[in-house]
Amino acid sequence: MKNAIKSFLFRLRFNLSASNNFIFLGYYKYFYRPKKDTLEGLLSDYSKNIGPSFNVIQVGANDGITHDPIHKFIKRDKWSGVLLEPQYYVFEKFLSKIYRKHPNITVLNAAMGYKNGTSSIYKIGFSTSRWATGLTTFDRKTLEKAFESGHVARKCAKEGIEIPSDTSIHIVEEPVQIVSAEHLISEYNLDKIDLLMIDTEGFDFEIIKMIDINANEPGMIIFEHSHLSEGDYQTCIAHLQENNYTVKKDGANTIAIKDNLNQYPAYFGD
Repeated sequence: MKNAIKSFLFRLRFNLSASNNFIFLGYYKYFYRPKKDTLEGLLSDYSKNIGPSFNVIQVGANDGITHDPIHKFIKRDKWSGVLLEPQYYVFEKFLSKIYRKHPNITVLNAAMGYKNGTSSIYKIGFSTSRWATGLTTFDRKTLEKAFESGHVARKCAKEGIEIPSDTSIHIVEEPVQIVSAEHLISEYNLDKIDLLMIDTEGFDFEIIKMIDINANEPGMIIFEHSHLSEGDYQTCIAHLQENNYTVKKDGANTIAIKDNLNQYPAYFGD
């Protein structure tokens, strides 16, 4: 019953958003007031300060709404930009639909890499639930660790399913299109990047390096750090600080903002 209710509420929220329902949009435009010391409060103020020229690149957009802190602001403030999701099922069923009424948002069934081409991702082979698609990664070992740690078993138990005895479908490989950061920025005229949003299950630091933050200078970067080793995380933080970013951890994410744009003491401190 609980899973059925959650599924119903997701479909309702998704359909309201995808149709640009006036009640859904009106709530976020006129009534939504997040606390300023939260990530949502920071994003809300930052979006309003940048205004209608706001550009975003999101790498690993998944379904476009679940556990996605930027969705409401893309809708409310009519951001422009490009959202990438490599999983064909997720892209076709969700992401391509939720932004179909936003002409300034381009969604791509692709992943980011160092050069254009094709590669493979690794994903759970027996479930298309959001928890499962959210574990998809370029690094098979990251997914193997999710099985070994019991994380997958716990998620399956909550969903009321069993992990299949056939281990060949535990982790499956899927070919994906790869686009380079250079191609993306040039093709879609992203000469200004206000937000780089990354959720790639351990590949996040590589994306930051691909974008070349020294040259392109994204105003804000949000990435998931939970799958990075401590060494890689510290190297990433040093790289950001060397390029004049103020950095803060927020749960499973790290938020970095250019020093000259940091007008948010309630979030980053004085």
